[in-house]
Amino acid sequence: MTNDMIAAPLAAALAAKGYASLTTVQDAVLESDAQGRDMLVSAQTGSGKTVAFGLAIAPQLLDGDTLPDAVAPLALAIAPTRELALQVAAELGWLYAQAGGRIATCVGGMDYRGERRALERNPHIVVGTPGRLRDHLERGSLDLSALRVAILDEADEMLDMGFREDLEFILHSAPSDRRTLMFSATVPPAIEQMARTFQKDALRVAAQGESRQHVDIEYRAFTVAARDREPAIFNLLRLHEAQTAIIFCKTRANVNHLLARMGNRGFKAVALSGELSQQERTHALQALRDGRAKVCVATDVAARGIDLPGLELVIHADLPTNSDTLLHRSGRTGRAGAKGVSALIVTPADLRKAQMLLKRARVDAEWGPAPSADEVRAQDDTRMLDHPALKDGADDDAAMAQMLLDRFGAQRVAQAFIGLWREGRPAPEELTVLQDRAPAAARERPPFGEAVWFQLSVGHTGRAEARWLLPKICDGGGITRDAIGAIRVRQDETFVQIAVEQAGKFGKVMELEPGLTMRRLEGEPDLDRAPRPAERPAPRKPEAEWKKPAPRETADEAPAKPKKARWTPEERSAKTGRAGQDNARPATPGGFRAKAARPEGAKERGKFAAPRNGGKPRKGER
Repeated sequence: MTNDMIAAPLAAALAAKGYASLTTVQDAVLESDAQGRDMLVSAQTGSGKTVAFGLAIAPQLLDGDTLPDAVAPLALAIAPTRELALQVAAELGWLYAQAGGRIATCVGGMDYRGERRALERNPHIVVGTPGRLRDHLERGSLDLSALRVAILDEADEMLDMGFREDLEFILHSAPSDRRTLMFSATVPPAIEQMARTFQKDALRVAAQGESRQHVDIEYRAFTVAARDREPAIFNLLRLHEAQTAIIFCKTRANVNHLLARMGNRGFKAVALSGELSQQERTHALQALRDGRAKVCVATDVAARGIDLPGLELVIHADLPTNSDTLLHRSGRTGRAGAKGVSALIVTPADLRKAQMLLKRARVDAEWGPAPSADEVRAQDDTRMLDHPALKDGADDDAAMAQMLLDRFGAQRVAQAFIGLWREGRPAPEELTVLQDRAPAAARERPPFGEAVWFQLSVGHTGRAEARWLLPKICDGGGITRDAIGAIRVRQDETFVQIAVEQAGKFGKVMELEPGLTMRRLEGEPDLDRAPRPAERPAPRKPEAEWKKPAPRETADEAPAKPKKARWTPEERSAKTGRAGQDNARPATPGGFRAKAARPEGAKERGKFAAPRNGGKPRKGER
């Protein structure tokens, strides 16, 4: 590998590591227009970004082919987690080894006094986590006065983890003329704002195409019923039996719930979430590295920076929030030429979201149902028959083998071997069989084999639904539901798959009922983009509703009734036998009739009237 922009000691280090060529992001940071400038780089996991910024900062650090004697650090790399910081330090260590580089780390969970002594030995590059670096700055053990370059690795995750204040404190403590490089898997508005604050004329570099075209990762999408999401995960783990697998969940609560379920099923699993202490994280990762655990259940934030050996399977128990996160999760497998599987668990409610994630990530996934219990058992039997002990038996055990055969017989020994093989393996789960709901582009043929497409003359505008059409198709051709594949309802038409051996029962054109015809197609219809259904006609009113009697007329609509004539005083006296003037009251100046005067001596009754029951007030009276 030859590149004039790479210093000789760094080129020798790359050659010793087996680098034949640079990755996309590594080439991008070495372009002529990137030299000496601040950069905001978006790069996915596995794209070689650590080596990229190691190469990018070399002109600011090297004097010729060696690093100068430093009284204070020349470069500072900040990472969100302890594991990622240690990985960055290890990468920069071998990259700058031939240039005489000294690397120091400042991370949580490590001995503070040991880190202080390492800083006193004047390292060229310091790598650490935000909290511990700020601690060293406040205690005076870290001096940034000579800093030439600052690097923020996984900047988006550091903001998500609440390190913004620590990052601002660290960057304000560094010289203003430093060079600042920010590397991030995604570039949300918060990252752009921080870049505008702490960078000058930054070059934007988007190096994501590499992860999108990762040929060593096989993407699969499994459609499952909502209640079968966790059983589908268990069957997937059992089918692959990967050396190491990681399951991603959205929240810590989801992680803890899934871990408990897996423990009950007998899986050897550990969890990584934000609530764990550094010691607990270390123990969990060590269990994965030495084989005591094979499955890691983690959140996106907690899994940043971890490098699991032999990671063959990535399961998205909860769909990622965006395509960048999907690629970032999946990029943990399929490294260094090894093959890996990235599996999405998709419920009917998340089907559309999963399709959009895959489309925006520019990856093609193989759609299908989750592994069934029968598939898991069949795979177990295949592994058992391929067990090395059955092929390469040791001669030293021949005598014991003959003794077992003589005592128990061949059949009983074989049954014992099968029992020992299955012992300790979680039992596979029975799953609900769903109708195939994968996108048309992902289905090459239905589950029953070759199929023929038919077109029906009714769609959304005719209020067509799959459950309404299914019995009509079965009755029309005299077939069962097993011979019917996908049913796709469009605005004015519907497309249906019929197994090729049953398609002849429908002929070229068949009338299922008056106004509903079914016509055979040559080839497949274009189902990739379904038009939005038009508004359906208003449903007919139920018979009970339109047979109701007409409503009564309202007061405004009803004819006015004649008012009853008032009696004259003479008519009233004739009816009542009393004189009209007896009922009359003297008129008041306002036109109202006055009340008749109270007879003299009559007691007035009211709120404060005197009681009439012998001086005792009534209940409620005063």
